[in-house]
Amino acid sequence: MAFSFLRQGGRWAGLGLVGLLTLACQPVTETNPPMTLDKITFDLTQLDEYGLYGPPDGKRSLDYEFCIPRETPYETQVQAIDPSVTLYPDSPGRIGCTEDQVLAISNTHQPNAVSTLMELANLDYIERIDRVDWE
Repeated sequence: MAFSFLRQGGRWAGLGLVGLLTLACQPVTETNPPMTLDKITFDLTQLDEYGLYGPPDGKRSLDYEFCIPRETPYETQVQAIDPSVTLYPDSPGRIGCTEDQVLAISNTHQPNAVSTLMELANLDYIERIDRVDWE
């Protein structure tokens, strides 16, 4: 995974969120494959370095959901990227997972939340990642 460099202190680790988003918006070339930030349907810049958003006296994490194929290798890969993810095989979620998919829900209250989201979005089988607003 290209974004595993972020967790391991590789060449992109020092860029910060603004630098990563700038890098993701660069023109696509043969040596610069497309980033998949367009799969994340909420604003990553609202998150601070701890994965929290909101006013200083009311910071909170952001919950998100996505669908993955209903097969163990995909579940294992997603859980390796985001250990806090919870799978809901009997619910389509608001995102609308099909019978061939499993709903996955997690949140940004974790180290490297932005890089975790970017690494998930980089997986070909994840079509989009939506914010979950509990009502």
